[in-house]
Amino acid sequence: MDSNRIYIFDTTLRDGEQVPGCQLNTVEKIQVAKALEELGVDVIEAGFPVSSPGDFNSVVEISKAVTWPEVCALTRAVQKDIDVAVEALRYAKRGRIHTGIGTSDQHIRYKFNSTREEILERAVRAVKYARQFVGDVEFYAEDAGRTDNAYLAQVVEAVIKAGATVVNIPDTTGYCLPEEYGAKIRYLMEHVDGIDKAIISTHCHNDLGMATANTMAGLLAGARQCEVTVNGVGERAGNTALEEVAMILRSHSDIPLTTNINTTRIYPVSRMVSSLMNMPVQANKAIVGRNAFAHSSGIHQDGVLKEVSTYEIINPKDIGLDDNNIVLTARSGHAALRFRLETLGIQLSEEKLDDFYQEFLKLADKKKQITDEDLLVLSGAERAAVAHIKLDYLQVTSGKGLRPVASIGLDIAGEKFEGAAQGNGPVDAAINALKTIVHRQMVIKEFTIQNITKGSDDVAKVHMQVEHDGHVYYGFGANTDIVTGSVEAYIDCINKFHDPGS
Repeated sequence: MDSNRIYIFDTTLRDGEQVPGCQLNTVEKIQVAKALEELGVDVIEAGFPVSSPGDFNSVVEISKAVTWPEVCALTRAVQKDIDVAVEALRYAKRGRIHTGIGTSDQHIRYKFNSTREEILERAVRAVKYARQFVGDVEFYAEDAGRTDNAYLAQVVEAVIKAGATVVNIPDTTGYCLPEEYGAKIRYLMEHVDGIDKAIISTHCHNDLGMATANTMAGLLAGARQCEVTVNGVGERAGNTALEEVAMILRSHSDIPLTTNINTTRIYPVSRMVSSLMNMPVQANKAIVGRNAFAHSSGIHQDGVLKEVSTYEIINPKDIGLDDNNIVLTARSGHAALRFRLETLGIQLSEEKLDDFYQEFLKLADKKKQITDEDLLVLSGAERAAVAHIKLDYLQVTSGKGLRPVASIGLDIAGEKFEGAAQGNGPVDAAINALKTIVHRQMVIKEFTIQNITKGSDDVAKVHMQVEHDGHVYYGFGANTDIVTGSVEAYIDCINKFHDPGS
C-alpha cells in the first residue's frame, strides 16, 4: 500500500442526500454513481439500507451499476441493520459495511443512556458480526470530535482488533478547530496499538466553516481516507467538499499526498449534482462557484491579462472548465450547444441533441441569452419527458375583476384526459383543474418560486413539497411561465408517489 495515497470516500448519495428537498430517486442516484466512478472516487457510500425501501433498492442498483469503486452501506451498531446491509450489497463487486456508534460523553449519556464500557462492547460486537459477511468493515466513532482522546484511542484499538479495516473519526458536529482535529488524529497514530493494520479516515462537517481545513489537518497528521461530498452538500452546513480537497492536494506540490481523482471531471460532476438535487452552488463557492475564476477588480484584471498566475492558482481547464466564454443565443448552432452541454456533464445522442436543440430554440426566442442554469433546467425537462403523468396543455384565464379559470390536458400512460376548474388565483385554478383528473389526497406543505437570474423573461424554478399517504414528496418544475412551472412541480410530486427511490 502506498503510504502517500489518499482514498476518496464519497458520501454524496448518503450524507449529502439527507438535505431536505435534495432527495434523489434510484435512477438519478445511479447517474451520480456512474459520474463518481468516472471522477475516480475509491468508495461510494450508496445509502443507509435499513432506513427505507428506497435506500435499500438504491444500494442494490448502484452495486450493479458501478465496477471499479467499492460500494459502501451505512448501518448502526445493530445486528438487523448489518443483516439488511449485507443483503443490499449482494451484487457489489467489492462491498463495505460502515457500522458504528456514538462515543462522546454527550452521545453516551443523552442518546444511549449508557456507559463507556457498554458502548465499547457494542462497537466490538458490531464489527465482529459484520466481518463475518464482508472483508472490508469500516467503523465510525460518531461525534469523535468531542470524544475524549484516551477513550477514543481505546475504542479504535478494540475495533481494529475485532477486524475493522478502516476507522472513521467523524467531527459530526463540526466543532473542532483544525489544530485540535489534527492533534486528535496524531494522538491516535501514536497511542493505538495496531494502528498500522487499519486506515484512519476523516469525516468533517462545516458547521463552523472548517470542514476542509479539519480534513487537511487530519490527512497531514496521518489519516489516509477522507469522506467528502460533491459541492460540500450535506446536513446542516454541509460536509467537506470533494473538489476542495482534490485541488488542494493538486495545487500544493510540496504535500506528498495523491488521490485517484480525475480533476478535469470535477466541474461537470458538480453541475450534475447541483441540477439533480435542485441545490444551486453559491456563486463564491471555492473551485466550482461561477465566480471562482471571475475577475472584476481593475487591478486583478490588469494582473491576469499580464500573467494569469498573478491572481489564479488553478487553471480552469484542470477542473474541466473551459475558460472560453461561449454565449448561447437563438443564433447559436448545434456545435456550440453540444460543447456547452458536455461542459455541464450532459451527454446526448445525435437524435436527442436534435430534439433538445428545438426546445433550446423555443427558450432562446423568449430570452436574449441562454445560461448554464437554463440548459440544466431544459435537461431536467428532458428527464421529465419519460414520466408516467405528463402535461399536454394548460390554459388559464385570469385578471382583475375575473374569476381565474384553468383548463388542462394530461397524458397518463399514453391516455389523454382533460379537466377544468376555478380557483382563487391562476396557480390555484390550474392545480384544481389537475385534481379533477388525478384524484389523490394531497396537501401542499411548501411552495417556493425562484428566478434563476433576473428579468421578466427569466426561467422560474418552482420547488414544491407535498404530503400524501403519510409521506412527503418533493417536486420540481421550471418554465418561463410561473403557472406552468407550478403545475409541472405538482405533477413531479405525483410521479414520485410510486417511486421507491423518491
